[in-house]
Amino acid sequence: MSAPTQARPATATAAPRARRFWSARRIPAALTALVVLGAAGLLLYDVAAVRAHRPGMAWRRTLAHELANRPLNDVWVVTGAAVAAALGLWLLLLAATPGLRTVLPMRRDTTPIRAGLDRHAAELALRDKAMEVPGVRSARVSVGRRRAWVRAEVNYRDTDLVRADLDAALADGLARLSLARPPALALSVRRAAGG
Repeated sequence: MSAPTQARPATATAAPRARRFWSARRIPAALTALVVLGAAGLLLYDVAAVRAHRPGMAWRRTLAHELANRPLNDVWVVTGAAVAAALGLWLLLLAATPGLRTVLPMRRDTTPIRAGLDRHAAELALRDKAMEVPGVRSARVSVGRRRAWVRAEVNYRDTDLVRADLDAALADGLARLSLARPPALALSVRRAAGG
């Protein structure tokens, strides 16, 4: 006969908040840095050449002449400004958003380890949980950050009974995933064709 296990006392410290995972974005950052470095190097070389009493590059003289003579409401000036603004907004959006939308953060109770669950793995786990319910012929699951959509087809049982069993099984499945923010369940049950 084994000795009874004692429950651990509750710790006074609160669990650290589980945040979303951020992507490294190495490729966009490297490409942007290379473009900015190349443009700055070219401009610096041209300024140094002009300071050394040599003629500036032809493209810069042409660009300066065009910008000095064209009005601000010219189509090419407005188009260039719109492209530059869109590119800048895109870079700001990349810098301000996490990016890894396919990884759902898991609960951090007391451990300093951060864990995440791939959405596809969560969908497979919930689909397997749904297929364990008697009467379910097929199930399709789609997991988002805020909602998990489950569409099940019933073969031989009453749909209301299957819905109740599915609701309990999927609630248990969502709890077992240990997600930091479990998604709300959206369940759709219908009778299979010819069932």
